[in-house]
Amino acid sequence: MSRPLFSALAALVPSGRLIVATAATALVASLSLALATPATISVDGQRLASDVAPVTTPGGTAYLPLRAVAEAAGARTTFDMAKAEIGVYRGTDVLVMHTGSTAATLNGHTVTLAHAPFTVRGRTMVAGATIARAFGSTVSFDAKHSRVIVRTPGVVVAGAADDEP
Repeated sequence: MSRPLFSALAALVPSGRLIVATAATALVASLSLALATPATISVDGQRLASDVAPVTTPGGTAYLPLRAVAEAAGARTTFDMAKAEIGVYRGTDVLVMHTGSTAATLNGHTVTLAHAPFTVRGRTMVAGATIARAFGSTVSFDAKHSRVIVRTPGVVVAGAADDEP
């Protein structure tokens, strides 16, 4: 191989240090993801099983699987695929929203959601604030224990603390 061609190829190949540093960073990131525990959801003191874990952000926002949380809180959900319209019904409260849109109606009044609903593996995810607004619930994210706690109004938890991790 001629010297100029070898020099040109060597300039394209990253240094050994860069390759080792990149591999080490990838290994640490992979181990962190593999060993990370997904957040759990507790609704009125009961741990909620869902096939999609909550999505949490470093800022403390938690996005929850709507159907699982709504049903645990005593609500009913509907989905109109043609309109991409999601309905949530609990008592006399009705929340209607669309995937990808911050525009919604709550009890017939137009409201703007802080974050648009989105889907993860076929499940509609909504911000905890959306659930709190629709049901009058309190929703909090305990980052230390990687747990989302939902309390619905009018529900008495029978003397038991939330399910501890």
